Formats: sequence, structure tokens, C-alpha cells
Amino acid sequence: MSSSRKAPVIVITGTPGTGKTTHAELLVQESPVPLKHINVGEMVKEKGLYEAFDEEWQSYTVDEDKLLDELEPLASEGGIILDWHTCDIFPERWADLVVVLRCNHTKLWDRLEKRGYPLKKIQENNEAEIMDVVIEEARSSYAQEIVVELQSEGTEDLESNVARIVQWIEAWKKDNGGSES
Repeated sequence: MSSSRKAPVIVITGTPGTGKTTHAELLVQESPVPLKHINVGEMVKEKGLYEAFDEEWQSYTVDEDKLLDELEPLASEGGIILDWHTCDIFPERWADLVVVLRCNHTKLWDRLEKRGYPLKKIQENNEAEIMDVVIEEARSSYAQEIVVELQSEGTEDLESNVARIVQWIEAWKKDNGGSES
């Protein structure tokens, strides 16, 4: 599928608080090909792609069919970064690269506290990080060679991670004959 795309589809995933949105925003600026950042959580809210709002967890129950229908044309065109705390919902054929961000759980706890998350939600997300939930999900959903696990503890990590992804995009361009700009 990717051969017809002018730019790749990159999934940036990880437990809430690992820096997905920050990474995606910086990548949009640094990328050698035009990329559009799609914050999937925001899209779900804005376009009403959910079944209900869960008061206890302060989160939306996503209507996966509606979400995938909304994303399909964007994914087939390419040139997007899908930023979401889960990735196994996205069809394997969409993803050219799946980046799983990791963060020390004590640091993560602080970040989520600053966001004002309810304690229960902080605990659940912290546990998910400790138990490798997102990386396992990524590894079981996509080809090993496209799944990359990166530490996301601070600005230095952010910059080196984005630089690595930019290098990957350069290589993707060469492999997919996207040299004409």
C-alpha cells in the first residue's frame, strides 16, 4: 500500500503522559516531507466519534468503526502522524512506522498529576507503563521491523527521538521513490 503514498503514516503511541503530542508537533516542524499531526483523542471529541463519556474514568468510549471510517482516506493518502494512547485499532496496512514512547513511571505519575487526572486513572496508566502494555500491543499488531521503542524522559530524548524519526523518513523517501519534491 505504501508505494502509492508520497509520505508515510507514522503512529506515535504510548501511555498517556509519555510525550506523544509534543513529539508529533516537533516532528511536523522537522520532517523532510509534509506531515499532518492527527491527535486521535481530540478528533474523537471534535467529530463525535464516540458512544459515550465515562464519568468515572473521565474518558470517551470510542466508536471504532466511525473512527476508522474517518481516518481511512487520510491513511491511504499518507503523510500523517497518528497520535494516540493505543495503536492496535489501526489496520496493519496503514502503518509505516510505529513509535512507542516510554517514560519512567514515577516521572509519568508526576506528569499525569499535573494534568489533573483522577487518581484511579493515574494508577491505571502507571500500571500500564510498568506492565509494558502499549509496547506489547504494538509488537503483537505490527511487523517487528516497523515498531520502535523510544525513551521519553525529557527535552534531550525528545530531540534525539525526533532526529531519529526524521532519518527514518529520509530512508523511507529513498525506498519509496519520493525524491521528487
